[in-house]
Amino acid sequence: MANYPQLDDCSGVWTLKEVNDAVMGGYWREAGSRALFSGGRDSPNDINIIDFVTIATTGNATDFGDHTSAKRYLGGCSSFNRGIFAGGYPSALNVIDYVTIASTGNCADFGDLTVARGGLAGISNSTRGVFVGGRVPPNSKNEIDYITMSSTGNAIDFGDIIAATNGNSAMSSPTRGIAAGGDTGSETNTMQYITIATTGNATDFGDLTDARRSAAGASSSTRGTIVGGFHSVSLIEYITMASQGNAIDYGDMVAGAYAHGATSNSVKAIYGGGYSPNDSAQTNAIGQFTIANGGLATDFGDLTDERAALVAVSDSHGGLSDGYQGTRIAPIPQGGGAGQRGLLGSGSPGLVTQIQNITISTTGNATDFGDRSVGTNGAGGAGSSTRAVFGGGEDPSSVIDTVDSVQFSTLGNAADFGDLTVARAYVAGASNNSRAVFAGGSTPTAQNTMDYITIATAGDASDFGDSTTGSVTGGLSSTTRAIYAGFNPYPASVVDNIDYITIGSTGNITDFGNLTQAKYSLAPMASSVRAVFGGGRTGPGSVLNEIEYVTIASTGNATDFGDLTQARYNAAGLSNSIRGVAAGGETPYYNIMDYLTIASTGNATDYGDLVGVRAGMAGASNGHGGLS
Repeated sequence: MANYPQLDDCSGVWTLKEVNDAVMGGYWREAGSRALFSGGRDSPNDINIIDFVTIATTGNATDFGDHTSAKRYLGGCSSFNRGIFAGGYPSALNVIDYVTIASTGNCADFGDLTVARGGLAGISNSTRGVFVGGRVPPNSKNEIDYITMSSTGNAIDFGDIIAATNGNSAMSSPTRGIAAGGDTGSETNTMQYITIATTGNATDFGDLTDARRSAAGASSSTRGTIVGGFHSVSLIEYITMASQGNAIDYGDMVAGAYAHGATSNSVKAIYGGGYSPNDSAQTNAIGQFTIANGGLATDFGDLTDERAALVAVSDSHGGLSDGYQGTRIAPIPQGGGAGQRGLLGSGSPGLVTQIQNITISTTGNATDFGDRSVGTNGAGGAGSSTRAVFGGGEDPSSVIDTVDSVQFSTLGNAADFGDLTVARAYVAGASNNSRAVFAGGSTPTAQNTMDYITIATAGDASDFGDSTTGSVTGGLSSTTRAIYAGFNPYPASVVDNIDYITIGSTGNITDFGNLTQAKYSLAPMASSVRAVFGGGRTGPGSVLNEIEYVTIASTGNATDFGDLTQARYNAAGLSNSIRGVAAGGETPYYNIMDYLTIASTGNATDYGDLVGVRAGMAGASNGHGGLS
């Protein structure tokens, strides 16, 4: 088995097998995960401090070294080895200096900019650093200049930006650099891009959602993020860097800031320092979020000093080809027989947005995962080995068609996925590893709609066929077949139907058999072989504790399995390939969770408690029967 060559002696093209062998064998080169926060202002003084953190973890910053002089509003860029800092104030500086990221120590002289200026933005891939815009008071500049980061020397003219601007945020892919927003005399929402390996003038990319300056930028190799800024101090939005188009809102900072620093590895963006939006006081807070998801950022730690007008760089940001030389993280187990993460989205009372998290193979109380984009009751849940999707439900005023999603592997808030074909609540979701199908529902009029999505690709649902009419919460699956049970065709009488579809096709639902009695609002759990339904309600009559099951590959009537620990309906169900969990429910509202072993029969056992009493949640997992 050959060792992975160093970056300076690579040649030829790596085959997918060579990449796979190296990654799985543990000898594929990893980029670092060190971020430097450099310079800034701790009013009334400019400072020369550089400190560092490890992006892949959390914690407070540690002293790294010092700049050649105290400075604020400087620009920064970085390679795998070097962090490079240019320009800044007081007065307008032309100094470029550098550090070796893997070590600690003070800056050394690199060379000079083509034009002395502060408030400039830095862009880089693994070889070239580019400095964009800036200001020589009282005027902004349109200069772009560049350096070769592995050498030393003065910057060279690259071209011009669209309009003279300072206070841009910047982000990089291996081929492109994007500068966003800034100040042209007033705040602007313009984004523009360059191709790093060439020279020439910048080209229009699209618009931010709001004009602002002094935001911060961070990126993976594909997605750029714009964090905070003056006039939009808590907003996080993103762009796809290989395309062009307007930015999209997808999260918020822990606390708003502007004139802060941000950087990233291939997975996580971090930002630190800056001015508070309320009183312009400096902060030492560092926040973090997952680039693929966005959502509400979380606390990372603190800088060594409260300061603003600083810059951040790293040895693993998106411009450094993170798909091949970037950060590798150990994945959480996923897929049939391996995945153990269960998610429980939204629910009532209160139509909360919270998503709760459990590890199915253990027992214990649920923990917070993040939030859905909307608080709902009666949404449908489904999942592939990597992504959970939640569709439909009722909010305080109506039924909705929203579908949103989260990645099982990272805590965070849901992102918009698309829309169902018909807005409705009390819909059942079921899936294999590629497709999710949502069946039935109510508006409150009972619906027979079935629609589907491709889980890996965001977009609106498509018509699948017709379901049995009625609201239904009992959906589960094998790799080929989805089963739905517990239909309530309100205002008609509850039915005892069990029906099925072939997930990979389209068409109307087919009769499977019957439940032991007519009921609805069941908790569904499944391996690839057996479907289990827990609890339920017989119309306005009794609430049930019974559990029953069927064999998914056959057809026929349900058989008694055992009992839940507490009679209830509108509980959520989820499973891995061995264990099913029934969570919450009513009447009254419960916080209890039970578990059972799907392959056997018998009564359920206490699992733990939800964060609060909850019913009508949407359940999803990354190891259910449809993924085996």
